[in-house]
Amino acid sequence: MSSVITSPGFCRALIKHTQQAFFAFNTESQQFTYLSPAFKAIFNIAPKIAASDTWLALVHREDQSYVAEKYTELLEQGITKSIEFRIQLPGQAEQWVCITSSLWEESPEKQLIIGHAEEITVQRQYSDNLKKFSNKKNSIPNILSHDLAGPLGMIQSLSSLLAEQLESNGSEETQALIRVIERSSQQGSQLIREFINQEFLESSQTKIITRRVNLVAKFRETLEEYQGTKGELITKRVELLTSQQEIYGEIDDNKFLQVINNLISNAIKFTPDGGVITVSIEEEESSILVKVADTGVGIPEQYHATLFDKFTPARRSGLQGESSVGLGMSIIKTIVEWHRGKIWFESQENKGATFYIRLPKE
Repeated sequence: MSSVITSPGFCRALIKHTQQAFFAFNTESQQFTYLSPAFKAIFNIAPKIAASDTWLALVHREDQSYVAEKYTELLEQGITKSIEFRIQLPGQAEQWVCITSSLWEESPEKQLIIGHAEEITVQRQYSDNLKKFSNKKNSIPNILSHDLAGPLGMIQSLSSLLAEQLESNGSEETQALIRVIERSSQQGSQLIREFINQEFLESSQTKIITRRVNLVAKFRETLEEYQGTKGELITKRVELLTSQQEIYGEIDDNKFLQVINNLISNAIKFTPDGGVITVSIEEEESSILVKVADTGVGIPEQYHATLFDKFTPARRSGLQGESSVGLGMSIIKTIVEWHRGKIWFESQENKGATFYIRLPKE
């Protein structure tokens, strides 16, 4: 039975009938020596392309350095994890592919890269759209919680003051109405806090699934919610600075952008009207540095050592009364560490705060 399974005929039949896009690439000649029928059909590969000695030119120019790096890694280590990148075949639309491959020595003089490819353009576009709207969903509650908590807190305070003033000479009916206003505003504030806390807590309970994304594009989508029409709701300027237009990193979009949203939300809470919140991304030699800086009231020195602790005593109300349960920074630190990253901050009272996140490139 085992001899049948390992026979060339059986292997060829298996490749043909499973409809998998298999390939073999000769590292010496730099040419594809085999492309399965499914591979040719999925990617509409022409014979002249298959025999091309400039295979890297078929990769989208923005992904060529990444693929070349993974190719070198494969030659050195013999195997690499699945990678996703774009290809641009002549006369065809841009396509996303997922390649899983390993190095096989057919003989001491002949090395082949063998593996299979999957066309994932539709899945990638769907995932991008889904996460784009998810980022929008995450940022809008942060904005609204900030702008609703202030007025509701003010209503609660004024109604309480009014109730005290009318306690001796106001009618019972008027006092009852004022108590209703005070109680309703208090409940509204509590509902907002519980909603935001629950959204963020739920996002931290699942494992991360990373993929290679352009951080600049993702951050820009997130900040558009603060800079665009929703920007009319806040009286601070939120801006993005980048060292270049494309900086790629391996992240879980939902989780990591929750971190950025939460840091921006905190910056808004503790920055007076007219202040500036700046998000920046810088590509370093072997890492990516993200900064979220504000021109706010800063973090008192006595809170520095415990800021990332769970239920930290460093939790404070925002400038307009926004509350915190003290879980945010602890969860942020956990998510950053899940990405094999590091987070820290620098701050002085009345001189703002800057949070730093350093992520490995791969």
